[in-house]
Amino acid sequence: MQHTLTEMIEHMSHSHEQISRILEGKRHVAVRMAQLVHALPDQHPGFGGFDELMDNSRAVTGSVVAYLNSIAELQESLAATLSAVMKEFAVEDEE
Repeated sequence: MQHTLTEMIEHMSHSHEQISRILEGKRHVAVRMAQLVHALPDQHPGFGGFDELMDNSRAVTGSVVAYLNSIAELQESLAATLSAVMKEFAVEDEE
């Protein structure tokens, strides 16, 4: 049973590592897009008109929100995994 539990933890650890790598990539994109928006002039932007500028701002905001949601999902996944592992350890300790 201990060996199976150890393998399960190793596989979950690897999957969480891969999720973290994906989130790191998303973070870089969100940070770069935020830097681009910050660099835009406050007055009289000439980037295809106000509507196009608002669409681009919405896209940046959407990327940041998606990144933050991904982090929340990762945290929930880690919490669920750790909860399951701790329950297994508690059952083994009782035996």
